Amino acid sequence: MGLIEKRATKAFQDNAYASLTNEINTIAGFPVEFDVKWDTLAVSDYSHLYEEAFTKVYFTPVINAFKEITIDDLGKEALKETVKKIVIKNEGGFYYGESAYSYSNGTLTIDHQPVTNVDDIDSRTNYLIKLLSSKM
Repeated sequence: MGLIEKRATKAFQDNAYASLTNEINTIAGFPVEFDVKWDTLAVSDYSHLYEEAFTKVYFTPVINAFKEITIDDLGKEALKETVKKIVIKNEGGFYYGESAYSYSNGTLTIDHQPVTNVDDIDSRTNYLIKLLSSKM
């Protein structure tokens, strides 16, 4: 990761990350642990897209899925029992929700290329709802 990518990543961390994770925790109704592999998210020549792309690829689908799951007390309780941690990384080269999301032992892993299929939010959200609901 070069200086340009480091600056863009830090800007995202400073400007958007806290509010996005706070929104997720508020919707969930409990503190979710986050483990972001920042070095793997930095893609050369795309630093100008980080704020929009990181938000749309990694956070908006989780926010939307959690909103759908927690529409009632049953969903709120199920989510609390199911998701303890969210890992965000870009290691497997995945760019579709079906391959980018996995769940095991309380950990939701999002392994998605950060600047590919950025606007495919609905597809990622729907797959995430299906995945998490099947584990509840």
